[in-house]
Amino acid sequence: MRRTHYAGRDFRRSVNVEDVRRLARRALPNFSFEYVEGGAEDEVSLRRNRDVFERITWLPRTLAGVGTPDLSTVILGNACQLPLVIAPTGFNGLLWPQGDLALARAASEAGVPFTLSTVSNYRLENLLADSPGPTWFQLYPVRDAKVCDGLVDRAQAAGCRTLVVTTDVPTFGAREWDFRNYRAPMQLDLRNKLDVLAHPGWLRRVMLPKGAPRFENLTEFLPPGSQSALVGARYMGTQINSKLDWADMERMRARWKGKLVLKGILCVEDARRAAEIGADGIVLSNHGGRQLDSCVSGVEIVPAVAAEVGQRMTVLVDGGFRRGGDVLKAIALGAHGVMIGRAPLYGLAAGGQAGVAHVLQLLRAEMERALALVGCRALGELGRHLIRS
Repeated sequence: MRRTHYAGRDFRRSVNVEDVRRLARRALPNFSFEYVEGGAEDEVSLRRNRDVFERITWLPRTLAGVGTPDLSTVILGNACQLPLVIAPTGFNGLLWPQGDLALARAASEAGVPFTLSTVSNYRLENLLADSPGPTWFQLYPVRDAKVCDGLVDRAQAAGCRTLVVTTDVPTFGAREWDFRNYRAPMQLDLRNKLDVLAHPGWLRRVMLPKGAPRFENLTEFLPPGSQSALVGARYMGTQINSKLDWADMERMRARWKGKLVLKGILCVEDARRAAEIGADGIVLSNHGGRQLDSCVSGVEIVPAVAAEVGQRMTVLVDGGFRRGGDVLKAIALGAHGVMIGRAPLYGLAAGGQAGVAHVLQLLRAEMERALALVGCRALGELGRHLIRS
């Protein structure tokens, strides 16, 4: 009998993230899944983010008396039950109603932080009130300084303690497979319109109640009466800050009183500079392969960056994590934790908050199993002596 992945609709029968991904693919219209899944240009960076883990292998220790391994850690002052942070992702309302809230609540139940995006579909202040867990806020530093300052001040006033500033978007990457779904900005072509009709469950859940979700954190900056998703997308297109530089980050550090994390760092020199301006953490990230193609994966530079700044600041990494073992490899290389983006989104599309919780539980089980098989009782026992790369 030929091997096949689970082909049903019950996410609870999924045994790994790839199973959940396939459920999400069936649940979503093509254009929505492509928004989650696609990368820039030829998608070399996207593939590299996954391929890199196959080149990192374990050198396990045996007879270690591991018992049930302890996966708890502390990330930027947050006591975490897993070495994970839910990464900032936009337009999650296209996957599930109030998708950001579902992600945040699942993260809270799992004991990990959630990061709300500037281009989320749930208002920052409401999310902090509606979800009990630690919520970080991700900022796209747009061209209009008043908008930036307004978003930062709102996050601070709402009680957010960690600001994640995305640094790697001086221009948009070319997500060509995404472009092919539209005949004009935010206007699907005929093939995709027909595909939407072939997904009545998604239409009923996501679109029929209120239409396309809005960018709720941007509404105050849009023209009165013109706050649709299309207007929000056009607004963000005009606000890309191609002149963003280190002076802007120094200004941000002076304004923000909580923990500051710079996301999009991909070389030792920039990591060192981030430490020098007083950042509390960095995320080694190629934006999920969605910006510069043929780009190094964050995991590949963890050892060099950790050796340079790992004692001075928190080093996080993202990109391509689909297994609990992938997470442990990053920590063994020197990372303090991992941001995950697509994996929980697959769970969200497949089953809302419960689907996200299922994905996090799958990753937990894989991490516990791999940590035991490597011969460690806790995350702190991981190190480069256990891997070959």
